[in-house]
Amino acid sequence: MTIIAMTREMGSLGKDVAEGLARELGLKLLYHQVIDAVSEKMHLPQNVITRFLQGKEGLIEGLRVDKDALSLYTAEEVLDIASQGNLMIRGWGATCLLRPVSHVVCVRVCAPLALRTQRIMERLGIDDPELAQTEIKHNDAAHAATMLRRFGIDWQDSTQYDLILNTERVSVADCIEQIAALSKRPAFQETAASRAELLNLSLSTHIHASLRKDPKTRSIRISIANHPDGETGTIVLRGIVLDDAERRLVEDLATRSPGVRKVVDQLQVMVGHDVHTPLDG
Repeated sequence: MTIIAMTREMGSLGKDVAEGLARELGLKLLYHQVIDAVSEKMHLPQNVITRFLQGKEGLIEGLRVDKDALSLYTAEEVLDIASQGNLMIRGWGATCLLRPVSHVVCVRVCAPLALRTQRIMERLGIDDPELAQTEIKHNDAAHAATMLRRFGIDWQDSTQYDLILNTERVSVADCIEQIAALSKRPAFQETAASRAELLNLSLSTHIHASLRKDPKTRSIRISIANHPDGETGTIVLRGIVLDDAERRLVEDLATRSPGVRKVVDQLQVMVGHDVHTPLDG
C-alpha cells in the first residue's frame, strides 16, 4: 500500500502538490485529522495546539502545552493511521517518523524565499513584502525548532528525503508526476518486512503512550526496539528502572498492549550506585 510523507515550506505550493497527488493515486489525505485526535488526548482546544505548532502561542498557552506529550500523541496518531496504508500525509513530522519504513516515500517541497514571499502576498491579497516575509520566516523557524526538538535533525538536510522538488523550476503537475512515479518503483513497494517495520513502530509508540498515561509509569524513560528477527509483535525493552517493582510494571504494561506477542526484557535495575539485569540474579 502506498504511503507518501511530505514536508513543505510555506509558499512552496506543497499543499497543492499533496492534494493533487492524493487525487492522482487515490490516497487518503491526512492533515487536520491529527489535530482532532491529539487535542482530545491532551484535553486542549485545537486552536491552542495549532498556535503552539506555528510558534504563535502566548505565555499561558505555552505553559499549558506539554511538549513531550504532544510529540508522543502526534506520533501515535500518525503511525496508527499510516499502518492502514494508502496515505498522503503532509507535515506532523511524518517524514521522520516514517523514514525507518522502507516502502514510505519521503518528500520535501521547497522554493526560494523571494518566490514564496510573492506567492504569500498574492494568497493573502497584500502588497507588503516585509510582512509576508516575516510570516514565512517565523513559520520556517517554528518548524525548524520543532523538528530539532523532536528528532534532533535539521529539516532542510537533504539526506532526510528520497526526493526534493523546487517549485520555482518544477510545476505542481510535474511534482505530482515525479512523486507518483517514484512511489511505483520496486524499492518503494510494501513487503512483509516493511509492513512489520511499520506495525512495530506503531506498537512501540502505543506502549510509550501507555507509560505516559499511567501515573505510576509516567516518569520512566526507556527505549523500545524491534527484535532483531524482525517478527511483528516482538519487542525489546531497554533502559534503566529504579527497582524490580518498576520493571514488573513496565513489563506487564508492555505485555498487555494490543499486538504484542512477545516481550524481551533487557531492562537494568538501579541498585544503589550499580545496575543489574534480569540475567544477573
